[in-house]
Formats: sequence, structure tokens, C-alpha cells
Amino acid sequence: MFIKVTKSGPRRYVQLVEAYRDDTGRPKQRTVATLGRLDQLGDSIKSMHEGLSRILGVDGASAAGSGTPQFESSRALGDVWVLTQIWKQLGLDRLRQALKQRTRHRIDLEALLRVMVINRLCDADSKPGTLRWLKTVSLPDTSLESVNHQQLLRTMDALLEHQDVIDKILADAVRPLVSEDLSVVFYDMTTIRAEGLSEADEEIRQFGKSKEGGLARQFMLGLVQTAEGIPLYHEVFPGNTAEVGTLKSSLLKVLERFPIKRVIAVADRGLLSLDNLETLQKIVLPSGAPLEFILAVPGRRYNEFADLLAPFNQRAQTADESEIVGEEQWNNLRLVVAHDRHRAAEQTAQRDATIAQLEAQAAQWVGKLDSQDEGQRSRGRGLSDGGVRARFYHEVCEQRLRRIIRVDLKSELFTYDIDEKALALARAMDGKLLLVTNTQDLKASEVIARYKSLADIERGFKMLKSDIEIGPVYHRLPDRIRAHAYICFIALVLARVMRERLYQNPVPDVCSPERALSVLRRIQTHKVTFDAQAPVTGISAIDAEQAAVLASLKVKKPTTDVEYVNL
Repeated sequence: MFIKVTKSGPRRYVQLVEAYRDDTGRPKQRTVATLGRLDQLGDSIKSMHEGLSRILGVDGASAAGSGTPQFESSRALGDVWVLTQIWKQLGLDRLRQALKQRTRHRIDLEALLRVMVINRLCDADSKPGTLRWLKTVSLPDTSLESVNHQQLLRTMDALLEHQDVIDKILADAVRPLVSEDLSVVFYDMTTIRAEGLSEADEEIRQFGKSKEGGLARQFMLGLVQTAEGIPLYHEVFPGNTAEVGTLKSSLLKVLERFPIKRVIAVADRGLLSLDNLETLQKIVLPSGAPLEFILAVPGRRYNEFADLLAPFNQRAQTADESEIVGEEQWNNLRLVVAHDRHRAAEQTAQRDATIAQLEAQAAQWVGKLDSQDEGQRSRGRGLSDGGVRARFYHEVCEQRLRRIIRVDLKSELFTYDIDEKALALARAMDGKLLLVTNTQDLKASEVIARYKSLADIERGFKMLKSDIEIGPVYHRLPDRIRAHAYICFIALVLARVMRERLYQNPVPDVCSPERALSVLRRIQTHKVTFDAQAPVTGISAIDAEQAAVLASLKVKKPTTDVEYVNL
């Protein structure tokens, strides 16, 4: 039964109503008693309320709401909830017991590590920023009562002290997602900017050429992932490390952790060198099979293959297809080449326009030099052959046309010429992708498709740098920097698992982990206290979109029977 207020004309009546079902099972209501007109009942309602409160054992004055209710600020739950559940589904909660057995820390290292990982995905910030973020969320299933800055730093130190056990549990979590029969492994490196001017022992913050351009103090991050985008391994290198020397060690460590029968390593063109190829061909998997690889040829070495590709170039000129694929033999390896006609036309047109612009600038300078030699005055500072030569050479190098536009640096006068043979070679190589591989059973088109999938690892780097905000790094100690990269790597694992589930069970307008977390963040916890009574906690209603996202991610809805901690 329940109290219901009904209207009849201008008057309002208080009724005691009972809900029931008729013989057909349809829900209905019937009036048990009419208690009277609302405007005439007065203190009668209060008396009835106090009487019922005594029967129920509730203080009448408090139950009547004589005091002012106290509302706490709502806290985000949905995003933290789903990441916590995926953390458990992957088995990463095993870290709690494993770390507890190996350390004397009184703090819950697993819970603190989980907090830092989830923060990278929900609201990436510094360690003080993480503490501020904790005041805006509710943490499910945690033993934490409070968190401070020193505890977060101690957790980072423990992360590397016990990296072996953490690596094992993380590998166990990822292993079911990796095919044992065939794993196409992608490898690439990126640069992460580091701040600070101090120097530490075994410093990894070194000045090097940044991927964003220019020189910067940085460290290098190598990343290995599967064709499905699941991260397998990462490693931090000093900021001035050459990329070609990192591939072998990283792949061997991946093979130690994952019992893969066959590996095809796909790497970008910056990793190809003759020495590296010889080293890769010597790598043998634990199964006894050789390591297979697909490596891109850097553009600076295209001229080495000009004669070999001459027949292919002739066929490409007469072909009607937008992209044609072929292959040749080179040093006992397969040289697979793809030619994109539209891309070739764009590259040729862009180069020709750049050359025309440089020649127009050179002609203007030459005209001014000739006028000066004839004694004619012009506005602005005078030119010299040496100055024009230096400026022109600098612009040619900036446009990467030094092999085509040859500036005579020894002549007293400013002179240059166009190397027609080099220009013809460049045009012949426009729109081409050259790959070196030792695979035997993959078709040339399949080799090309495998390499083009490498773009997915670039998206992983983009997520590390934008959403997870791995850099810039303000830590000074090398181990703290490595721990920071490790935390970001684990966050990337969770994000890629989310992405895979969203791909398998798509939700309209929710196509990325970032969007999914944004939708779920609207699920919040609320707490209100009436006078001296126990606080009442609730969870905001879950709408259809949020329910669909939770189902897609294979996570149950949050319920009030779980303890939520507000730090």
C-alpha cells in the first residue's frame, strides 16, 4: 500500500491505495480509504507519520525531516567501475597476493598501481593531480582508506623491484589474446619528451632527434604488439639510441614470454640496415623455426634497386589498375614492391612544383646579382654569390632535393644544375613501397597488407601521447621514468582490450575507448545524510546507451551491494 494524493476540481484528497493484479495478471490499483482533504488534515498527517515511525523504530522528528539533509558532491563511478572489472577479468588482481608475498609494504601495492593505471585513462595527470582526481571518483572493491604522494612514489619503485612477477602476470593476462599458431608482431619506436636540466646516474634523458622534429631531451620507447593491436612488450631506451639496434633484443624477450610457434616481425623502414638483416636471419625461435620478417626499405636506398625494378616500372606505366604488386629476388630474399598510381602522380606533381619554386627563387637572386654587377642599385641589402649559394643550398636541403638540385659549393659564382638522371629515378620510384621479407608462403599482396597494418601501432603511440599522456615526463630518476612508462603501457593494454570488445559488439556513436569512458563517466554515486541517521548512498540511473556500452565491454552494471570508497 502507499499514500496517493488525488485531485477533484480545486480540492486535493489524501488516499490510502493498494496495488494488486486482477485475474488476468494485469496490474491495477484500488482505494482502501480516503483520509480526507489535504488542506484540512493539518497536524493529523504529522501525527500519523510519528506513529508509524515509532512502530518502525525510527525517530519521528528525524524521519519527518525536521533537520536539513546534507548532500555530498556526486562522484564519477562508471568509467572507474568498468576499468576495474576489466582489470579483474584479465587476472591483474592477482598482483595483490603476489606482491604481498614478496614485499613488506603495509600499503596495498596492487590497489595503488590500479589507481595510477586507471587515472591515465580517465583523467591523465601528475601524481599530485592523481590525488586531486581521487577526490572526484568512487573506487569499487578497494582496501585503500587514504592515499598520499609518497605512497604513489613507493609503488612506482616497487613496480621495478618486482618487475619479474608483474611481467609474468601481465603476460598471463595477454596470452589468451595471442594466437599461438601465427602471430604477426609489429615493432616501432617513438620519442617521449622529458623535462628537467639535472643529471642522474645512468641517465636516459638524452638529447636526440625527436619524432615531432628538432632536437629535444627525450627517451625512446619501443613497442611490440600483435596484428590485432594487443600490446605485448615495451622497453625504454636512452633518447639518443639508434633504432636499428633495438629490434632483436625486444623480439627475443617477447618470444620468452609467449609460446608462439611462428612469428612474422613487421617493422618500419627506419629499422632496415644490412647489418640488421644479417642479424635477423640468424634469430631462431624456441620451436627451431627461423624468425620471419617484413621490413620496409628506406627511401634513401631506393636507388640500389633501380636496375632490378626496371621491368616492373615498365609494367607499372602501362597498367590500368590503381595499384599493382610485384616481386623480385634480392640477396636471397624477396623484394616485394607495390605501386600506387594516384600516389605517384601526387608525389611527382609536388616535387615538380617545389623544384619550379626553387628555380624561380634562384632566377630572382641571379637577376639581382647581374644587376649589381652592372652597377644598378636596388632596394634592400646587396647580395653576394657566397650568401646566395648558402641560402639556396639550405633551402634545397630543407626540401630534401640535394641529390636532384646540385649546388656547386666550390665555384666563386652561384651556380647549380638539375641532375636529370636523379630526377628520373625519383619519378620512377614515386608511389612505390619496397619491402624485404624472408616469408615464403605469403603472397606479395598479403605481405603488403601485413605491412600496411603497421599503421595501427602508430595509433597506439598516438593514444599513449594524447589520451594516456605519457609525456612530457617530469621524473628525474631513470627508474621512475621506466616505472611511469610501465604504468602507461598497462593502461594501453586495458584500452586495447576495450577497443577490441567495442569492435566485436559495436555501439552507435561509441567507437573508441575514450568515447566509451566519457559515456560511462556520467554514472555517478550520490550520498545524502538526514540529521543523525546513517548516510544513504545511491547510484544514478543507467540509461540505454550506458547499458549498451557496458554490455559491449562485457561488464555487469554497478550495484549498491558493492562497497565504494570515497577518498
